[in-house]
Amino acid sequence: MIEKTASVHWEGAGKKGQGRISTDTGALKSYPYGFGSRFEDDRSGTNPEELLGAAHAACFTMAFSFACDKAGFSTTSVDTRAKVRLVPQGDGFLIDRIALTLEAAIPGIDEAKFQELAEGAKKACPLSKALAGVPEITLAATLRA
Repeated sequence: MIEKTASVHWEGAGKKGQGRISTDTGALKSYPYGFGSRFEDDRSGTNPEELLGAAHAACFTMAFSFACDKAGFSTTSVDTRAKVRLVPQGDGFLIDRIALTLEAAIPGIDEAKFQELAEGAKKACPLSKALAGVPEITLAATLRA
């Protein structure tokens, strides 16, 4: 079993409050977030949706690379982007869509096998499984020449 840990310290109320996110690895150490970085265009901090997108893109990319390796194909390069959409719902908000975009260079693979492995990785990725409650998770996969 593997457990990874992140923590948040928050001070202040609501919109005026400010949080700091840390991870045990030190990848984030007291990194700021708050209302401005989540709901406005304040780029001095991060937000939960951005972090979720980074985690999902990283997990999917690794699952895809492993799937290619298992199928006998070596990935030369893989680039994934995740767009996480947060929409108002009632008195709160809902993540209603995550759009994954994959571009990869893989010598010797054909388009059909590439798409099959990409879709399989999307389903097998632990983050995709954890995010099963998101109404829509899409994947646009492009094989680079």
